[in-house]
Amino acid sequence: MTAVTDENPGQGGTGEHLSDASHSGTGWDDGLIARRAQAARKEAEQTPDEIPPEDDGGPQVEAYVDSGSPLRPRLDALRELVGLSRARLDRAALAEAGRVLDEAAARQRLSSRHTVVAIAGASGSGKSALFNALAGAQLSETSLRRPTTSSPLACSWTDGAAGLLDRLAVPGRLRRRPQPGAAADEALQGLVLVDLPDHDSAARGHRDQVDRVLALVDAVIWVVDPEKYADAALHERYLRPLAGHAEVTFVVLNQIDRLPGEAADQVLDDLRRLLDEDGMAVGEHGEPGATVLSLSALTGEGVGELRELLGRFVQDRTAATRRLAADVDAAAARLRPVYVAEGRPGLGEQAREEFADRLAEAVGAAAAGQAAEREWRRNAGRACGTPWLRLWRWYEATRQPGSRDRTPLAAPPEERLTARQRVEQAVRTVADDAAAGLPGPWAQAVREAAVQGAQGLPDALDELAGRVSGGPGVGAPATGGAASTGGAAPTGGAALPGGAGEGRAARAAGKPPRPAWWPAAVLAQVAMTLLQIFGGLWLAGQIIGVLEPGLLTPALVMLAGIVGGPLVEWSCAAAARGPARRYGQEAERRLRETAAACGRARVLDPVSAELARYREVRERYVAVTEFSTTGR
Repeated sequence: MTAVTDENPGQGGTGEHLSDASHSGTGWDDGLIARRAQAARKEAEQTPDEIPPEDDGGPQVEAYVDSGSPLRPRLDALRELVGLSRARLDRAALAEAGRVLDEAAARQRLSSRHTVVAIAGASGSGKSALFNALAGAQLSETSLRRPTTSSPLACSWTDGAAGLLDRLAVPGRLRRRPQPGAAADEALQGLVLVDLPDHDSAARGHRDQVDRVLALVDAVIWVVDPEKYADAALHERYLRPLAGHAEVTFVVLNQIDRLPGEAADQVLDDLRRLLDEDGMAVGEHGEPGATVLSLSALTGEGVGELRELLGRFVQDRTAATRRLAADVDAAAARLRPVYVAEGRPGLGEQAREEFADRLAEAVGAAAAGQAAEREWRRNAGRACGTPWLRLWRWYEATRQPGSRDRTPLAAPPEERLTARQRVEQAVRTVADDAAAGLPGPWAQAVREAAVQGAQGLPDALDELAGRVSGGPGVGAPATGGAASTGGAAPTGGAALPGGAGEGRAARAAGKPPRPAWWPAAVLAQVAMTLLQIFGGLWLAGQIIGVLEPGLLTPALVMLAGIVGGPLVEWSCAAAARGPARRYGQEAERRLRETAAACGRARVLDPVSAELARYREVRERYVAVTEFSTTGR
């Protein structure tokens, strides 16, 4: 059983294998050679029940977890789970799982033909008397002095259990064989019975030994008496925490000879009620659970029934597997808070789109698109407008101070700060969305991945946006090279300005694409200008008398040029609205996609990797728990 004490951390759960303890101990008489050397000399003066067992003759290694057992994939899944979680969970959270794996490996190397059963109980409960009754000999000392049993005492019905007893650190001098008559009971062949000190002993060392051995045995017989069967120390310290080990637990009400009439049945019913309150299933009517019965070790009443139950239990040879399966269940239950999430955590499409929208807002994609549209329309106006109007606009522009510099390269510091804050807010929001519902350690890992990826993101966004703006034109096909790699943040690069879209669009629009109808419109405007010049010269020639008088025709020609020029300009402006709008939308799309690709490479991909890692360990956790109730 797993030791469940806060006073003795680590006892029974170190995972250290003690298979060579008896051969390397401090006392030479603990070894096999010493026992054989002393056997002949002491044989005449020793009774049969005191002869140390010759239990090293049989094979020690028989795997008890075969390849077809449901426990094998659970152990493999638990091992993978621990390996995948070491980088995300602290050592304390994985300590119990590691102990279970260590004990599984240690037990698997030892005999599967033996079942180790410990007899545990409080002082005065009669566990040593029951130990002697099952062995058929006075092997364990019984006395009114408390505590009587100070060290674990073992009795093995068959050879080959030395490795198991070494693992329990039971020295050779405390290993016994049952009385010959009891040894002839075939039903108990393979049983290794261990008498433990009192679990409520006043000696701290005795309690530590109980916790240590209970963590290693295959099953346990709890001996209670009519006075202490409801003791809170027993139920809160052992039975309640070990409720999941019901299938390898016997609860024996001893000393029923002290109860008059039907009082024994009433106490037994109350004991079952307490076990039910502890969460320990009681095996009745063929259902799996703890075995509960009453007996008297003093008079022998009920001992035969316990012997018969133990015989069937030992011959089944599944106690070690069921015990380990219960340990895996307990370890999985402790790990549940760090693996089971509430709901379905992850990054949905809506969260990804909102993150992209926030980055686009921070990089000024919408403003860049609007500026590109205006610049495209200005280019159309310059190409198709009347020369007189263009000259007037140029004159007005020269009169305004600073009007020649129309492409600001940086935004004011307050705008740069606002843009950085928008990027940080976008990262925090998407990290919170991704971590929502995750267990604490994995939520923290997701947030750390997002924060680490966001370092240098504003500078990288600004650099990539500059590349997009300074290329062959915003309307040109996007190249995924820089965006897909995330770009390297420039040292001391310009901060991401919130209002830099105007300048970027202006630089990008320096050579905007020209529609096919632009040459025709320019030619028409040139024709209208030539008509004006020709009509004006014709009128001037008539006025000075060089040409024959006739004002109507040259006036009409000049009027046609004057009216036609603005008409062509207005027609071009109307025709340019659609292309200009598409040009601005393309500029916004490219800048948005660039920002989204950078954010995805630096933030979303690391976050997705953490979520994938969590899903992987969650699958392993499910594999650990899926046979917890049906696969034994």
